[in-house]
Amino acid sequence: MYQYTCLNPIAEIGMNLFSKDYHKTDDLKEAQAILVRSASMHELDLPEGLEAVARAGAGVNNIPLEQCAEKGVVVFNTPGANANGVKEMVIAGMLLASRDIIGGIEWVKENSDEPDIAKLAEKQKKHYAGSEISGKKLGIIGLGAIGVHVANAAIHLGMDVLGYDPYISVNAAWNLSRSVKHISNVEEIYKECDFISIHVPLMEATRGMINEDAISKMKEGVVILNFARDPLADEAAVLKAIESGKIKKYVSDFANPTVAGKEGVILTPHLGASTEESEDNCAMMAVREIRDYLENGNIVHSVNFPDCNMGGCDKAGRVAILHKNVRGTIAKFSAVFDDADINIEDMTNKSKGDYAYTLLDLGTPVTPDVVEQLKVLKGVLKVRVVK
Repeated sequence: MYQYTCLNPIAEIGMNLFSKDYHKTDDLKEAQAILVRSASMHELDLPEGLEAVARAGAGVNNIPLEQCAEKGVVVFNTPGANANGVKEMVIAGMLLASRDIIGGIEWVKENSDEPDIAKLAEKQKKHYAGSEISGKKLGIIGLGAIGVHVANAAIHLGMDVLGYDPYISVNAAWNLSRSVKHISNVEEIYKECDFISIHVPLMEATRGMINEDAISKMKEGVVILNFARDPLADEAAVLKAIESGKIKKYVSDFANPTVAGKEGVILTPHLGASTEESEDNCAMMAVREIRDYLENGNIVHSVNFPDCNMGGCDKAGRVAILHKNVRGTIAKFSAVFDDADINIEDMTNKSKGDYAYTLLDLGTPVTPDVVEQLKVLKGVLKVRVVK
């Protein structure tokens, strides 16, 4: 029996994917797995029995990744599950920035009692006229699941699309339209594009990447769209550039005191993935990730440990070892099993930065004594007996 807890409401369609071997608990101390959306986990005291955390969404800045890694807790996210919802918001953001749709709607509301509103509208509409996005250049910084969706949609809308991502995955490259121009220098986007959409994770290297220097290299009247994370932009510099006319509009999905209500800013209250479909997709993916890890030891879409998949286990035993990425560690594992006369029938070892994961299929079930010997090896963070 496995126990899990939810720190936020998770879509029922996802919860229904748990089998009868899973029980929901409200006591964090009892949980082997946590499902979370936006709740902050940085102040939580993680229980010793915790094995996995699944974020029903892409961003994981609300989860203490390093602390989890050191405790041998695998953190999952759900990349791509909400990509279509965010993509639609980005497209909507470009349209709102190109034509004063909001201003026109407000004018109609304010003049709804006018008997000649139709005639007045014909005279007034010129104040809300704008330009079409077809034929304009869109620069996309970050070609992950969302960036690829936006790029492909923009191509179909008649835009010229430039994409920048020095770390683009093979899967993303396969899914990207051949009409997207993949560039190697982000400054080309700054120089050429009418619209710039940011789709990178928030890290120290990306924090404030849209700064005064970057803005100075952009076209006059550029529109910047930020549906990733607000700290990716130096918003004080953005407001200064709006005032000077360098930036036409700043469209963001993150309401905060710096930009809320400011001229030239279009803000939405974090609506990017707030669709029934996105929430359902994220919940289902998160539950599948949790189950595959707890039941089979497989890691898919982890942000703090390497992905590793050996399928279902048809051997007598399977053991998972979460450990530091240190040379010679595998030989030590092998020696322990050899001394115990346990045959390793299959093994996979993967690493990600400072951390590594070893999954072993065994000819006979592992004994408690062997588990204890593995636990005390230098660099070992956790040993899980999967089967």
